[in-house]
Amino acid sequence: MSTPLPAELADFLDRHAASLDESAQHADAVVPALGASGLLAAGVPAALGGAGTPLSAGVRAIAAVAQRSLAAAFVAWGQRAFIEYLVHSPNTALRDRWLPALLAGRMAGATGLSNAMKFLSGIESLGVHASTEGAGACTLAGAVPWATNLRPAGFVVAVAVARSNGAAPFVAALPSDRLGLERSADLDLIALRGTRTASLALRDLPLDESDLIAPDARAWLPAVRPAFLGLQCGLSLGLARACLDAARRHGVNAKAVLGEPIEIVSEALAAAEQTLLAGLDDGRYAAAPASLFELRIRLAGIVLEAAQLELQAAGGRAYHRDQPLGFARRWREAAFIPIVTPSLSQLRGELLAHRERTRLATAA
Repeated sequence: MSTPLPAELADFLDRHAASLDESAQHADAVVPALGASGLLAAGVPAALGGAGTPLSAGVRAIAAVAQRSLAAAFVAWGQRAFIEYLVHSPNTALRDRWLPALLAGRMAGATGLSNAMKFLSGIESLGVHASTEGAGACTLAGAVPWATNLRPAGFVVAVAVARSNGAAPFVAALPSDRLGLERSADLDLIALRGTRTASLALRDLPLDESDLIAPDARAWLPAVRPAFLGLQCGLSLGLARACLDAARRHGVNAKAVLGEPIEIVSEALAAAEQTLLAGLDDGRYAAAPASLFELRIRLAGIVLEAAQLELQAAGGRAYHRDQPLGFARRWREAAFIPIVTPSLSQLRGELLAHRERTRLATAA
């Protein structure tokens, strides 16, 4: 089910989809446009300034953006994921400090927790460490190699931090103007270049308890992982829908050949979407993350099938740069879906580990 976009936002995305994929020319206008549209409030409790709709509404909103621009949708996902972190944070003062500006699009929010999600699955260690600790305060050092939505005009980023004393790691919110936080130039990506994706270096960065999103990352991350992944699945839903719509438009002459495959993939997309949204709203993925991993993998496969169908429907026109089809952009966008953290290879590895744990538990 597609969520209608406000006309002003739809027009902005249609006019700048190519630019957002190829350059940073209009990058800094994305978050304000999303905030002005009200889409960032979808799935956020009304008591916190949101729309009071279920989490599935947030996924639908991101999917609607992704139908027009995956770059803008990736920014929306980063912003919306950070908002979700504050929704689930026990630090109400921190939430009050940042949430209104994030919902309105006046401040950019970056998840910065790709490394933490890999840490949770045992794939890699945390890249940021509390190098010194005192009474309620510490100093951070380390790096975040990849984070999106690091708008130069101002951002706040979530990072997971390993403690020097061996205690549980924590998650903190770092504003861009904090002494000791250095942003690189935008990474030289082959696409999605308007997403303000860069790396961060932390050197003797001061932190105290007022910056904590969660004091125990190991306990908190599994609780927010369904939203992190579920909102991310909105990228696949929207892009697959865009490719299938284009395949229908361009494949009129090949309808006898492509009509049935297009409908088969469309039905698979609708079924996966229904399962995803229902599971997010009833909370089943908190206790059964493997089923959400499988859905993420399935949706990535559907995206690639849909892109292939669009290519077949467009035929040779897809290789003409002077044709306003949008295919080349969507093809590059589709190539990004399998590598978004957690990547498909990481998810498959986690599923193998889960099945092995289940087998051993059953055999015991």
